[in-house]
Amino acid sequence: MSEIPSAAVLVIGDEILSGRTQDTNSCTIARFLASLGIDLKEVRVVGDVEAEIVAAVNALRARYRYVFTTGGIGPTHDDITADAVAKAFGVDIAIHPEALAMLAERIKDLNEARRRMARIPEGASLIKNSVSAAPGFQIGNVFVMAGVPGIMQAMLEDVAPRLARGTLVHSLTVTAAIGEGTIAAGLAKVQFAFPGVAIGSYPYYRPDGFGVNLVARGRDRGAVEKAAQAIEEVVRDCGAEPSRSA
Repeated sequence: MSEIPSAAVLVIGDEILSGRTQDTNSCTIARFLASLGIDLKEVRVVGDVEAEIVAAVNALRARYRYVFTTGGIGPTHDDITADAVAKAFGVDIAIHPEALAMLAERIKDLNEARRRMARIPEGASLIKNSVSAAPGFQIGNVFVMAGVPGIMQAMLEDVAPRLARGTLVHSLTVTAAIGEGTIAAGLAKVQFAFPGVAIGSYPYYRPDGFGVNLVARGRDRGAVEKAAQAIEEVVRDCGAEPSRSA
């Protein structure tokens, strides 16, 4: 099997760490990558501190094939992501003519603050933004995108053609009204029997009772199906009736 592309997400912003803003971008990117067969291996959050951003970018880009950053590319003083990424790559940063033209088409009052959004690290290519015009950029294996969810999603449309594809992951879920502790031993045996399938156990608590969702995930569809069948047998042996969903 060919190598599966790996990726990391770097979420940037004090507002995330303070709890003022909830991060939804990492979930969106995870689903986007899954649809391309790319494994998201790590999500990291850092504040608006240049040294922290530089360190995180360099660590992640060395470890994974792709890195996606969100946040910190707006017009205000705390939007320092572009400068930090330029420093991480050891390149200069300056107004990009094409980026400035994109902004000028959409924004009448292109003041100094708004012009900051056209500052792009040397050697980077633009990531188009169909929502507000202000572009993101790609430098090396790092994709720098907006923090606003709707804008970030629009940028992913331009990013998708640039990415290598991997084999898609198949997933099946077995649900049962039973406690995790009851099926834990049997579930461990199933995992041992199917080492190529990742098996996760996720309990739930509802007004009508508790239970567990048992998820089998893997790139071999046949192995995932057999693992799900084995999980169903464990559930039945423990006195519950399983139900199946994708």
